[in-house]
This record gives sequence, structure tokens and C-alpha cells, in this order.
Amino acid sequence: MNPQAKLVFTVSLLLGTTITISSNHWVLAWTGLEINTLAVLPLISKSHHPRAIEAATKYFLVQAAASTLVLFSSMTNAWQTGQWDITQLTNPPSCLILTAALAMKLGLVPFHFWFPEVLQGSSLLTGLLLSTALKFPPITLLFMTSPSLNPTLLTTMALLSAALGGWMGLNQTQTRKILAFSSISHLGWMSIIISYSPKLALLNFYLYALMTATVFLSLDSMKALKLSTLMTSWTKTPALSAMLMLTLLSLAGLPPLTGFLPKWLIIQELTKQEMAPAATIISLLSLL
Repeated sequence: MNPQAKLVFTVSLLLGTTITISSNHWVLAWTGLEINTLAVLPLISKSHHPRAIEAATKYFLVQAAASTLVLFSSMTNAWQTGQWDITQLTNPPSCLILTAALAMKLGLVPFHFWFPEVLQGSSLLTGLLLSTALKFPPITLLFMTSPSLNPTLLTTMALLSAALGGWMGLNQTQTRKILAFSSISHLGWMSIIISYSPKLALLNFYLYALMTATVFLSLDSMKALKLSTLMTSWTKTPALSAMLMLTLLSLAGLPPLTGFLPKWLIIQELTKQEMAPAATIISLLSLL
């Protein structure tokens, strides 16, 4: 891909994200999401490999369906309330449709099927974009609408995501698929807390993005696409391998490392909200 095209797509990604996170009107937010989707499609399919083309097609179909649902929920809400403001989402059916749409955008269970496949079909750097930058706009929409969303639904989806992310990640040999399931599991942690303490969910997202970026960039410089490659990389790049191991332990949430902090705060907040059973279940699931 030539540099001009790459520049155009990168600028479009930044533009789409900025439009979505700074908008108050539903149509503007939807426009930003669409710009993001269209800008990342050429980046997924740039290798011209059949699997990359398949990944791009899957990504496009899922994101188009999710964007349609976002528009539909905001329209039904505007129809009932006369409000196009993002924070004024008060109509219960609209809230349910929006939760489903954003879960599709993010790859939360039960709408997670596309995410590991798309990540497996794209390069590591595009995978990094898909796991971090492109999760940011839907997370901000969840953040803005969090007071009106249904906490029970979000908690159920969160626990399922944490369970599935942990279990499915166990029998994978491809690093990109493992990271995809890790992402699904982390999104579970974010969505369980978003209706009680939205700022904590954002903090969790920032730290997750930081650690995932480290993992993806390390794997990219090692050219490690399979776990077997990772096993032999210790002899070639010892320092990078050590850093990668520490980052992976941090992603898992091992106490002295960064990744433990948001999980600890989330468990604390859940117990304050008298949701000790949910906190126990999700912390046990994160051990997988």
C-alpha cells in the first residue's frame, strides 16, 4: 500500500474517532463510526490474501449491522422523546437495541464470533488498531449512555464474555486469536462496571489499550504469529521476551503489576454495589 493511501486511512481513523467521541447528536456519532469502519477495511484487506479479504468482509458486515442498529435505536428514541441528544436516551426498547449494537461493535458475548476471525485474518499492527483504537468510540458511547442502560443485561453479558474469553483462549495456538479472546474477556470487565462507575471502566480501557499495544508491538517485532515461534524467541531477543512475559502477566492481572489495579478497583466497586456474587464469579473467571 502506498504511503499516501496509508496517510488518508490513518487520518480518516483519527477523524472518525474524534467525531464520535466529541459528538452530542446521534447522527454525528453514527457518522464517526461509519468513517472508522470504512477507513479500517483497506488496512485489513491490504495483504490480498483470501483470509484477509474474508476478514474484511466479515468485519464490514458486522459493523454495518451494528451501525444500523445504533441508528435505529436513536431514531426510535427520538420518535418517542423528541430528543437526538446522546445523553437523553430514555426509551427502554432503544436502550436494549443500543446495548446490543454496541456489544456487536465491541465483540461482547453473544456477538463475539466475528472478532477472533477478523483478528486472525489481519496483520498484527491492524490487529492492534482493531483491539484498541476501534474499541474507543463504542466505549465512549457506552460511557455517555451508561445511566440509562440496563445493568442486569450488561452484567450477564460481562460474565459470559469473561467466561468465554478465558475458556476459548486456552486451546489456541495462534497469538492473534489468544489476544482476541483476551480482549473479549477484558471487555467483560469494562461492561460489568460501566453502569456503576463509568470512569473506572474508562481507566480499565486505557490501561488495557496500553498493555495490548505493548504485546502487539513486541509480537510484531519478533514476527511471532504462533506460540511455537514465541517459544524459540527467548534465545534471539531475551530482553523483549522478558518484557513481553511481564506484560502478559500484567494483562492477566497479577498483583504487583499494572493490570491488577483496575481489576481490584472494579471488584471493590462491585462489592460496594452489593454485587459480591458477580464480583466473585468474574474474578474467578479471570484466573483462566
